[in-house]
Amino acid sequence: MVAQQFEPAGSYAGVIDEDVTSERRNAWIKFQDRIFVPLTIVPTIVASLLVFGIPLAFSLLLSFQGWTIDSGLFAGRFVGFANYQDLFTDPLFRSSLALTIGYTIATVTSELLLGLGIALLLNSRVPFVRIFRTALIIPMMITPIVAALTWKLLLDPSYGLVNAILGTRTVWLGDPDLALIAVGVVNIWQNTPFVAILLLAGLQSLPAEPVEAAAVDGANSWQTFRHVTLPLLMPYVVVAVLLRTIFEFRSFENIWVMTGGGPANATKLLSVYTFEASFLSFDLTLAAASSWVMLFIVLIFCVFFILATKRKEIQ
Repeated sequence: MVAQQFEPAGSYAGVIDEDVTSERRNAWIKFQDRIFVPLTIVPTIVASLLVFGIPLAFSLLLSFQGWTIDSGLFAGRFVGFANYQDLFTDPLFRSSLALTIGYTIATVTSELLLGLGIALLLNSRVPFVRIFRTALIIPMMITPIVAALTWKLLLDPSYGLVNAILGTRTVWLGDPDLALIAVGVVNIWQNTPFVAILLLAGLQSLPAEPVEAAAVDGANSWQTFRHVTLPLLMPYVVVAVLLRTIFEFRSFENIWVMTGGGPANATKLLSVYTFEASFLSFDLTLAAASSWVMLFIVLIFCVFFILATKRKEIQ
């Protein structure tokens, strides 16, 4: 007769305890995924709607209304696209739009080229590279208004340091032909470090194998950069172009502090035009329409730029 073997009762209890613990853990994870995590996101969503969503919706509604400062909050009458028609028939708006597009293209292109050059330099083995990297971020850390006031003093025609060094008495901010260039140079000086740091981070994250393979194949430095490094760096270039385009298109602080949109409207970009329409003329409907035109132009550019970049990557 074969003796029957019995498992200790404690082993069954251990298995049951492990199963219960596992079920409780899974239940807690499901609770976190389904209830707890969404509940923690709700306050952020509500705050975003209050801070951004409601003002955005109100400005869009305002751009289609005839509304004055002495009217009630919702006393405006619907006028359709009349405000947008007034915008595009205003010669000052058209000139501001052209200035803004030209200014954005010039500054973003300059920042990208200078930033790429600085990033390549700092990525190479140059002496005191850490000191240069630290000094690079100083302009970016200065408040735009403080930077604008400082450069306004430096460019002063009577006692400015720039004229003292050049030995001239050029009225940089008072000449319609030079004012926008001067403001653009200040903007480029302050924002190029951001592009350089972004591209430097991209360069340092690239794999070394493609560059080494190009060197083995006999490619020189320019060929390696053009056919290997630059294509790999393109995602970072796209991010830099998009971010700087968005910020340059709505550039305001430097221009308002240094020139106030003058002289003779030579630096009146769309941001200045919108500000004056809203806070000086109190034409809030026109300002709202101008703001939405700026938003749509930036969105259209971003979409087409991303699509063109992806199409080029596929090819």
